[in-house]
Amino acid sequence: MPLHANAEEVVRKNLQKLQNGDRVSLIAIGTLTCEQLVTINTYKTKRGLPSISGEVVFIGGHIYKSRILKDGYSIEDVVLQITRAFDSTSTVINGGKMTALRNPVKRDDGYGNQVRDEIVLECSSRHPRSELFSVIPRGDENKPSKTKEAASLVAASSFKI
Repeated sequence: MPLHANAEEVVRKNLQKLQNGDRVSLIAIGTLTCEQLVTINTYKTKRGLPSISGEVVFIGGHIYKSRILKDGYSIEDVVLQITRAFDSTSTVINGGKMTALRNPVKRDDGYGNQVRDEIVLECSSRHPRSELFSVIPRGDENKPSKTKEAASLVAASSFKI
């Protein structure tokens, strides 16, 4: 499996720290499969872009703000989304300015949707490593209900990274 054995725990801890307004650290959470890495680097080479290494790192600020605060998902929902998207069977999506992995198998997200979990990798700021920048449950028409408190946190949020 591409995720490190402790990846779920460290992702959860970073997201909880962000929720508490604490500073978070960059952490290594996994590696791409050989096939995923070759597919990404072949695409990058054809476009004159530098290749990346297989290691993927995580901070979580964007994911926390977009999935938890904005969309109303729980930390556990997001950990599951990441775990599913970072699967060894996930396929690479290269296009435009985006490099992503998408799980080809739909899952019931618990909110009435059948989703395909996808992670977006940011491949330049931590080069040669890629950063797990975002997670997207594709097909999530029904999002969790948000509280007024969560909506106000989105506007006032600032992260210590």
